[in-house]
Amino acid sequence: MHNGTTNGYQKYFDLKDMPHIIKALDRNQKLEPDILHVIGNTPLVKLNNIPKKDGLSCDMYAKCEYLNPGGSIKDRIAYRMVLDAEEKCILVPGKSVIIEPTSGNTGIGLALAAAVKGYRCIIVLPEKMSDEKVNTLLALGAEIIRTPTEAASHDPDSNLMVAKRLAKEIPNAVMLDQYTNVCNPLAHYDGTAEEILWSLDDDVDMVVIGAGTCGTVSGIGHKIKERCPKCVIVGVDPLGSILAEPEELNDSDVGMYEVEGIGYDFLPKVLDRKVIDKWIKTEDKHSLNMSRRLIKEEGLLCGGSSGAIMWAATQAAKSLQAGQKCVVILPDNIRNYMTKFISDQWMEARDFKPVVQHDELPWWNAVVTKNLIEPITVIPHDTPTGQALAALKASAAPALAVVGDDGALIGVVTADYARRRLTNLNGKVSDELSKFTQKKFYSVDVTQAPALGCVSRMLDIAPFVVIVESVSTTKKPIGILTSDDLLRLVTDKSLNLSS
Repeated sequence: MHNGTTNGYQKYFDLKDMPHIIKALDRNQKLEPDILHVIGNTPLVKLNNIPKKDGLSCDMYAKCEYLNPGGSIKDRIAYRMVLDAEEKCILVPGKSVIIEPTSGNTGIGLALAAAVKGYRCIIVLPEKMSDEKVNTLLALGAEIIRTPTEAASHDPDSNLMVAKRLAKEIPNAVMLDQYTNVCNPLAHYDGTAEEILWSLDDDVDMVVIGAGTCGTVSGIGHKIKERCPKCVIVGVDPLGSILAEPEELNDSDVGMYEVEGIGYDFLPKVLDRKVIDKWIKTEDKHSLNMSRRLIKEEGLLCGGSSGAIMWAATQAAKSLQAGQKCVVILPDNIRNYMTKFISDQWMEARDFKPVVQHDELPWWNAVVTKNLIEPITVIPHDTPTGQALAALKASAAPALAVVGDDGALIGVVTADYARRRLTNLNGKVSDELSKFTQKKFYSVDVTQAPALGCVSRMLDIAPFVVIVESVSTTKKPIGILTSDDLLRLVTDKSLNLSS
């Protein structure tokens, strides 16, 4: 349990004289000078259907942070960091350039502030992040730089390292750095936590909070522990991340997770684990299905990390009794994920949801066979990028399969990914082929007897599906199917699939 704050960290929460402390709760304000003044004061809403269906006795409340103007809890820290930097003359209106590495939401908050205040804004984010986030940032006037998803935080190509490099190279650039900036936890210490305590009259038994940059969990945790020491602070961390304690909780073979905005492969400086009483690890399937439940059963149009936090809350709140109160922080909204977990096909392709059935189609449940045209394969260290792209063009194939010396599939090379690498990631044809290798694509394994219907559902949202065969511990590519290929298969009379 919590035994007080860490030495050297409490000082950040003793800065009572900061002139730009987030405004006090005022329900009588009729007009606001700009949209930034609307940030915060989000509603605390009682959850009714999910707790009942899941057999929970306590009262559960959702802190609807997705109702902030930019669509997420990160609006709070973005505005706070900008105000603080302006006060210290670190940001100079009309001169400074804001640069920030982000999973998207802090970037949107900063772009919102930059739009209102007139700053140039450059956001660096991994390719994993949704197109909806990118398009929102562009609409707000931000400039976007994408980085490889698989790049570790210390990798020169990671969004963190690229942003740091740009901050040194671009004149008058300022990286506010949410991972180390004290305004990150302070925004929640002064704002979010105060709002929760005000709504519940300083009486709350559990607060469940996602951990990403960790300012939310650290800031809320500190304030609530001061005013309501009995409260249990639960940190939520996805499998594949290393934020949780004890360390053995982080043991996992998960290399990449779909939920955005929580989890990291390093410990941000604003994280204070001492205010977190319990950690719960989450997985994508539970998290994203819970997000869909929050939307369908509670009418809360929230995002994927909200599902992770809510799922963790349903586990942690089993220890609470009737009359006790559990608050769940819902960080962002549905806007960012319209082409992701909201899509049935997207969920089915990842085995997060059963594939829809069409029993009236005789070919739907037919199994994909090995009788396919073998794909063109290239080995990275043997094939220059220019040669691979020339082979792709000459073949008219949708993709080349990139394999290791043992024939195991590493990724694919496509014209679209090559174009994006050259235009959006400052790539050059002289770069090694690994830089042009796409690691995320749709595939099915013939050893698991996949149905053509499953492939068809994937083709609703992807230009092709790679067919692989598991051999020992490796997966070898044996074909690539497009919509044209599938159409030929289901109309081929010799296969007797269309009658």
